[in-house]
Amino acid sequence: MKDISVGILAGGRSSRMGMDKALIEYRGNTFLGRLVKEFSGWKEITVSLADRGGITAPEGCRTVCDVHRDIGPMEGIRQVLKASSSEYVFVCAVDMPFLTADLAEYMTRFISSDYDCYVIRDSKHFQPLCAIYSKAALPLIDELISKGRYRLMDLLEGLRTKYISLEHTDFSEKQVSNVNTRQELSEMSLPAVFAVSGTKDSGKTWLIARLINEFISDGYSVGVIKHDAHGYDMDEEGRDTDIFSKAGTAFTAIYCPERFNVSAAASVDHNELLKYCPGADIVICEGLKDSDLPKFVVARQQTYECYDFASPVMGGAADTDSVRSDLSRRFSHVFDLDDISNIYSHIKEYMGIL
Repeated sequence: MKDISVGILAGGRSSRMGMDKALIEYRGNTFLGRLVKEFSGWKEITVSLADRGGITAPEGCRTVCDVHRDIGPMEGIRQVLKASSSEYVFVCAVDMPFLTADLAEYMTRFISSDYDCYVIRDSKHFQPLCAIYSKAALPLIDELISKGRYRLMDLLEGLRTKYISLEHTDFSEKQVSNVNTRQELSEMSLPAVFAVSGTKDSGKTWLIARLINEFISDGYSVGVIKHDAHGYDMDEEGRDTDIFSKAGTAFTAIYCPERFNVSAAASVDHNELLKYCPGADIVICEGLKDSDLPKFVVARQQTYECYDFASPVMGGAADTDSVRSDLSRRFSHVFDLDDISNIYSHIKEYMGIL
């Protein structure tokens, strides 16, 4: 990685969201906290705030505040560039919850002495708040502000700007999407994929069935992916698919106008199976305690064992006080297993679903 810093602009008014977007909780972290974590391996992170009476930046970040008030992101870019110890700063808006450091790292490959600014271009827009700026941009920024010209396109047109298209890359345009309302956040969060994890006979299937009912009642379509670590046999003895499988086929499939099933003698993971959940708003995976999916842990007294679960864990539920007490020492949010309403509300809030 080149000598480059990160600037996060968190000084917007958030008027359409109705609250400070930097502080919105999304999948176990705030918008700001998620970006800070995502770029934690970079040289330094500077957070631009409107004033010092606002939010507090996470530990390890420096903060800068607007001198020229109410002129939009131009002032935020100015402040992070002035504060940076690097020649180049990757600048992003705090309301980009799907942005990854991989995209910014990809952009650094284009840095050369020929340009002062490197801006992502998606299929519809330029993205001046997903861009790398050189300190060489500061004189023009000062000039534009002095003339009352605060449009970022004026800045891009006045600099030597390299536009980096997302076309023919592996990066989704979703990464550079801004979230301005709660409804937008909910819509952009779909499909929401999470796991219900636990030991054998812990109640995973029982809870998933009830969550399915809750989601469907709220108008969502639901898919389920089940993982069985001990193997399974889907083909009924003597049926055609069983005969074909025993004859040595690599896979067998059966379909009718309403449904289809595929049985394959091959290794697969949940990510590959997601393509077989067409149109699902919600995909619940049963098991997968070691995956990187957000997990809700379920436990029953009679089968409880203190297993480790890979992060992230959004919470858990159990059927007795003693097991809930043990889970509470490990997870922040623990519920009674019968408290479906609050379990459902917590999962929706964690996953950013309205």
